[in-house]
Amino acid sequence: MAGLVGEYECKLDSKGRFLFPAGLKKQLDPAANEHFMVNKGFENCLTLYPMNEWDKVSQRLSKLNLFKEKNRRFYRLFHQGAKQLTLDKAGRILIPTALMERIGLKKDIMLTAYNDRIEVWDKAEYMSMMDENMADFSDLADEVMGDIGEDDVD
Repeated sequence: MAGLVGEYECKLDSKGRFLFPAGLKKQLDPAANEHFMVNKGFENCLTLYPMNEWDKVSQRLSKLNLFKEKNRRFYRLFHQGAKQLTLDKAGRILIPTALMERIGLKKDIMLTAYNDRIEVWDKAEYMSMMDENMADFSDLADEVMGDIGEDDVD
């Protein structure tokens, strides 16, 4: 898989469902089989993993030494509130209420896809975060990408 890309504006209905964008669905590996895992992201968002990608993450996590306290703490925090989700017959995903409340999702949401995951943001929160970070984008690009030469890219 080349990696998921794109931003998609969606609306939650009164039950907390949104129509999964067709353009994003086309990018999914068929191995995902319209099944996802959702958990709390690292910022104020949710992270939606296609199931085949969640399986890869789970494989990596299974290698953690759970006799180490910091590994157990990370494992618990990473899995906190994680739920398996499936597209319904209408192509919608239902976000669990507890997760919606945890990050303050309202009616308008943004899906941001990158690499192996999709972030789910409250639209106002996402736009605010992006606006705040754009001023530093040039410096961030230099810091993150400045030492990567063309030979380092596969």
